[in-house]
Amino acid sequence: MQNFCTLFDSNYLSRGLAMYHSLVNTGIEFHLYIFSFDARSEYILKKLNYFNITVVSLVEFENKRLLEVKPSRSRAEYCWTCTPATILHVFDNFAVDNCTYIDADLYFYNSPQVLFDEMGDFSVLITEHRYTPKYDRTEKSGKYCVQFMTFKKDVRGLKVLNWWMDACIEWCYDRYEDGKFGDQKYLDNWTKQFEGVHELQHLGGGMAPWNIQQYEVVNNDNGKLVFEESISKNKFDAVFFHYHYVRFYKNDLVDLGWLYLPTKSISVLYSGYIGKLDDSIKLIQTIDVDFKENLRPFSIFDAEGFKGKLKVVVKLIFRINLYKKHTLLNLKVK
Repeated sequence: MQNFCTLFDSNYLSRGLAMYHSLVNTGIEFHLYIFSFDARSEYILKKLNYFNITVVSLVEFENKRLLEVKPSRSRAEYCWTCTPATILHVFDNFAVDNCTYIDADLYFYNSPQVLFDEMGDFSVLITEHRYTPKYDRTEKSGKYCVQFMTFKKDVRGLKVLNWWMDACIEWCYDRYEDGKFGDQKYLDNWTKQFEGVHELQHLGGGMAPWNIQQYEVVNNDNGKLVFEESISKNKFDAVFFHYHYVRFYKNDLVDLGWLYLPTKSISVLYSGYIGKLDDSIKLIQTIDVDFKENLRPFSIFDAEGFKGKLKVVVKLIFRINLYKKHTLLNLKVK
């Protein structure tokens, strides 16, 4: 059985539940440890009472080292600081021999077992950003993405994990400084620095807005997606997609967070994902009737809060590009 852990608060609860249900739908046998970062998400998750989820509260999780650095970190920085600590907490408190950290905004289209099979006898599995060259941010954001990371509870795995924990306690900030960025740039040299670290080769593990331009959808069979790499023409199953930076605004606008998203990818991937988030919100509201997605103010007429002019692009669906940074989807336009 595979063990996963993730962390989020109520602002990411709909994403976390969508991720969980997508994992269930793959048929893989797993247990998910959710580190709940506020009381509201903890209450709702415990009320849902899924048999293969263990909810860990901050009171149970936070230790002296984390609490000492917490005041010096922003909310995001503290979450990044806690990432290795969540895996260590699972190892220290539950009878497991493996644990994979996954971001709450992943969505699974096929079983990740194929990724574990590739890992084989290695002790640590890490995934590349695989940036589309035109949008490469490796220098500042890192070669690897802290999105799907597997550790085995063996000598090699624990050595890497404890080193990472110490490094994040010492420095973990939302800025590039001296070759560091958050919890992520630390991974850059792991394949040379440590024994037993494997860099994932399967293209279906780690699909994201920063690399989707390299792939074409060739089959969409009941949610089981098959892509083709544009250069090599190699076909592969999509295992998971990282829906990074999806944000909701008033006026039924959803910020997809990346300007250069192929229109077909928005149609095949993002439209369906937004629907899954809506399903999650409806589920949450059966427990907490006042729960709503955090809607941000936005006007398409004066672009309040944004700089630059708006450029309207109409293709398969309506999109708004904000000063060459963001893509918005208007749910009212079909």
